[in-house]
Formats: sequence, C-alpha cells, structure tokens
Amino acid sequence: MRAFALAVVMALSPLAAHAGEAVPYSVDGEAFEGYRAKPAGASKGLVVIIHAWGGLTSYEQKRADMIASLGYDAFAVDLYGKGNRPTDTDARKREATKLYEDRARMKKLLIAGLNEARKGGDGAAVVIGYCFGGAAALELARSGEAKGVKGYVTFHGALKTPEGESYAAGTPPILILHGGADTSVTMEDVATLLSELEAAKVPYQIEVYSGAPHGFTNFEGERYQKRADERSWNAFTNFLAEVFGS
Repeated sequence: MRAFALAVVMALSPLAAHAGEAVPYSVDGEAFEGYRAKPAGASKGLVVIIHAWGGLTSYEQKRADMIASLGYDAFAVDLYGKGNRPTDTDARKREATKLYEDRARMKKLLIAGLNEARKGGDGAAVVIGYCFGGAAALELARSGEAKGVKGYVTFHGALKTPEGESYAAGTPPILILHGGADTSVTMEDVATLLSELEAAKVPYQIEVYSGAPHGFTNFEGERYQKRADERSWNAFTNFLAEVFGS
C-alpha cells in the first residue's frame, strides 16, 4: 500500500522529479529517443511502456518513474522518432495514422524498442500502452514476434483487431483497463475483443470503470478521473506481481 500511495503522489504532483534518463537509439539509421527508469534495488522485472498518440512525453516518463519506484525496470519506447512530439490534435492523429496504416513498420519499431529496453538481452518483460500505445501493445501481442513477454496491458487503448489478424493460442495474458464512458472505444469493441480472446483461449482480464472517459489515466489532461486511474493502477500492479511472481 505504501508503494502504491507513493506512486499516486508522484503522478499527481506536477513538480515530481524524473528519476530516469533519456536513451538515444537508432532503428535502421533513424534516430529515436526512449526513456529509462531503474529501481533503487534489485529489479523485479522489466516493464516496457508504449506512448499515447502525442509521442513519448513527460506523462510516459512519470509513469516509468512510478513503475521504477515499485521495484521494476521501466523503459518507454519511441515510435515517432527523436524530437517528433506532436502537440495539436491533427498532428497527433496524422502521426498515429501513419503507423496504423503501416503495421509492419509499427511492429519493427516495437521490437526494436523492446530490444533496446533489454539492452540486447532476453529478460522477461510486460508490455503496456496508453491509448494509441494500447493498440500498439495488442498489435505486438497478435504478432507473436515478441519473445520473452509475460503479459500485455492496455489503458483505455483502441481494441479493434485489423482485418487479417488474430490472436494465437499461447499468447501471454492480457489485461484490458477500459472506461465505461469511453465514446472513442465502445463497449461493443470490448465485447468483440472478449469473444476473440475466448475463441483463441488467451488468458485475459477486462476491467471497466463506470463513468470513466477515454484517457481517464492522463493526470495532465481534462479527462482525468482519479478513481478510475487509481483502480486501474492497482489492477496493473497486481498483474505485474502475478506474472513476475514478485
């Protein structure tokens, strides 16, 4: 409980200092910049964070710091490229759409980010994502190309499966954290995903928070809902403890 309370305080404080560091890396000659935060003591495991449609910002950095405070290594990947952090809605939509329309590139960048997070190793990891990042996490799950991943978590992420894709038996456990008042990702989308995961016999858990809109965990935005944020964070930390046995 103490660690959870500390994490919430860090999240809500705009003055919370970042404990991590920027990590430049390249993918086929393109420059990217991730963010790494390390625990004070021995690591319980690795958590890889995929950013929302605004790119890797202070929000993902704060989440990485919160995860590190719980005793895990945390690495936020960059799918847009170093310095590409769109701030207006049209620009954010444009950057996200580029990857939605080029799933091969999305998967390549996700795998590259996962490899950078591990520094070339093969340590076990949990992959999480926010909004666009949640959709990307599920893309990685469906690909079956990410080795050593023990689970996937999506916070208010897009849930639709693109035509021609599916979940394979043996996919690691998936935790879906969704807002009941989300008008961008509907309950119909949730139900469809549930049916797909059931059919593929993929272990899953879906939590729906009443009255929570899309983006309910973004403590830097107008849609933030404290109750849903805290409950989803608690579900996430329980998931980490379960899959890592920590």
